[in-house]
Amino acid sequence: MSFDEEWSAARATAAANVSMRLNHVPMDPGGSGGGDLELNQDHIGAIGSEAFKLHSRLQTDGKHAATATTEAAGALTKENFASGAALAKVNSAWESQVKTLVAACANISNGLNYSLKSHAQDEQQLQADFTASAIDKYLK
Repeated sequence: MSFDEEWSAARATAAANVSMRLNHVPMDPGGSGGGDLELNQDHIGAIGSEAFKLHSRLQTDGKHAATATTEAAGALTKENFASGAALAKVNSAWESQVKTLVAACANISNGLNYSLKSHAQDEQQLQADFTASAIDKYLK
């Protein structure tokens, strides 16, 4: 079988297995079956808090060996050991990765805090809008 024939067969198989569902969530016997977005402020707050704690710990604990590693790499390089340059390279990669993790934790924590505040403001605005509208009369 040529590549073109095999590719055509694979595309036909994939096309036969495609389905689309719009405007509903399938009923799951183990789940609630609801498709609404739920924002649980306690859970989101806990995740944001843990992200902040991890951020704080990574900033200090992720760098605790930096000075000793830099000194060791310098001493090895001074004595003409190739491992000195390798150790410096590993240390540089480690520092870069720690910075990336610290930034990611900060983004998670800040993003969740923003989401909670934004959601609370949206809820207040919706309540104010409904109270001021004619719909409120019919809801009572």
